[in-house]
Amino acid sequence: MDLQDAPLFEEHADAPAGGFARWVKARDGVRLRLVHWPLQGSKGTVLLFPGRTEYAEKYGRAATDFAARGFATLTVDWRGQGLADRVAGDPALGHVARFSEYQMDVEALLSALPGMGVEGPLFLLAHSMGGCIGLRALHEGLPVKAAAFTAPMWGIELPAFLRPIAWMLSSTSHYLGMAETLSPGTKSETYVLFEPFEANKLTTDRGMYDYMRRQAQAHPELMIGGPTMKWLNEALREMLRLARMPSPAVPCLTFLGSLESIVSPQRIRDRMAAWPGGKLELVEGARHEVMMEGDEIRRRTFDACAAHFEAQLTGTDGNRASA
Repeated sequence: MDLQDAPLFEEHADAPAGGFARWVKARDGVRLRLVHWPLQGSKGTVLLFPGRTEYAEKYGRAATDFAARGFATLTVDWRGQGLADRVAGDPALGHVARFSEYQMDVEALLSALPGMGVEGPLFLLAHSMGGCIGLRALHEGLPVKAAAFTAPMWGIELPAFLRPIAWMLSSTSHYLGMAETLSPGTKSETYVLFEPFEANKLTTDRGMYDYMRRQAQAHPELMIGGPTMKWLNEALREMLRLARMPSPAVPCLTFLGSLESIVSPQRIRDRMAAWPGGKLELVEGARHEVMMEGDEIRRRTFDACAAHFEAQLTGTDGNRASA
């Protein structure tokens, strides 16, 4: 596979030295960006599946944390966000015509691994929307030894009275010519730039919130705002399909912040209760992004992930890792 050099804004990533980015095309022609932070003599490579609105540089500090524990990291800008091709008429909005399109992105990522110099065992760490994409990818045979999720989007946290409205509006948006219209209650602006720290749903740590804000201010080309009505409907349908499927036979560790208010905690609890050998870690005092919390929560989270992954290399029970 012919991989072309792509930009990587290292000065704002706080990432390990030696990282690089490459362009890769999905089979429908959409151009994606892959970023690899290699590590000499690594125990394996973490495939980090970002959430909606996210981009590679946001996980520079996570790559540093994994490098300190002996793991390389590779991540992707999904279609419609980061520096990947935007697929909506309004590039500020998150959009897909079909949620299955994200699996073409996963396919492209896997095809590019040899060209990115990735060797050895693979592990999955998926956040939020990446958790929805990652669960589907596991069902389709993603070749990882173990999986970890942080606040996976297996359901969206909505008041009960709003659920039928969300389904009705998003389902009819295509017929009303509103498929690429901004979903109600969201903005086309980037969340961290309009939401003050005191009201944010992502993290309790001001330093990490400022880290995200600095990236948004320095590189607005990486940012998107709210999702389209079509994205919302596709996400709702995919989450429902996945909820009806059994858990894959992959060792799994999932983190859920006690202050979670974006994705559905109940869907996560239900899934992990039915995941054979799976372990759910409730992270007290954390919001949606446990990898973007303060030093102590982050240390315990990355320690637990590393122990979970290492257990699959040594044959011990990785599900005993504790955050």
